[in-house]
Amino acid sequence: MSVNLAMRADATNRTVAEFAARGFDWDGASCIHLARRQAENMGHIVPQMPAFRSRQGALRGLLKTGHRTLETLLDSLFPRIEPARMLVGDIAMLPGEDRRLRAVVIFDGHLSVAGWHEAHPEKLVWIKHMQGDLIAAWRL
Repeated sequence: MSVNLAMRADATNRTVAEFAARGFDWDGASCIHLARRQAENMGHIVPQMPAFRSRQGALRGLLKTGHRTLETLLDSLFPRIEPARMLVGDIAMLPGEDRRLRAVVIFDGHLSVAGWHEAHPEKLVWIKHMQGDLIAAWRL
């Protein structure tokens, strides 16, 4: 199925609406959950995620998938692209303290990304960014 820009924007809006008022929570509202829902809303069939309720649980779950980092897991599921080539609805990765579980965000098509920010962990926010902040991106 070919996904046009309007469909990509609709999928992104549905994902953001689902998580908008939710604070960051390892048990159902983490960037891993956000990326998975975005992939589903974009029409991808993604493998079931191991349940987790903490950073350590997320790392254990990641190992159960056969990957040591979230980045390599995403590489196994979606084609990696240059951040400058992202379209609305693609996902990207920002640097984080733990290189195994870096922050995953959704691109809006206009130089902002949706995700949880350490300054506002109580809700999903649109974060203005410069292209150089993104360390990886994937086409959904």
